[in-house]
Amino acid sequence: MHVHIRHYEEAGLIVPSARSEGGFRLYTEPDLDRLAVVKRMKPLGFTLDEMRDLLAVLDALGTATGPDRDMLLDRLGMFHTAAATRVAALRDQLAVAEGVADTPRAKLDHHGGPAA
Repeated sequence: MHVHIRHYEEAGLIVPSARSEGGFRLYTEPDLDRLAVVKRMKPLGFTLDEMRDLLAVLDALGTATGPDRDMLLDRLGMFHTAAATRVAALRDQLAVAEGVADTPRAKLDHHGGPAA
């Protein structure tokens, strides 16, 4: 999947840690980890605000304690549930799409059409 990092940078989701002398953006491993989270959320239809919220939760979990940590874990659980629900919906859509694709394939096979 091709990702336009600049789009996410402009949205405040990914921020380069530095710039080279030539002006190229430099990203650290944690920056790339954030990008990986965003890339996984995009196909599930999460909005930029939802992505930003999840990244904030993940950032805060590193230092949170007590009730704050519990609240963050609850929010993280909500993201997990939402993601699992969206994955299930995509699986259902894929099953329908495969069924549609199988119909002409079966006819081609039956009538000696070109191989897949």
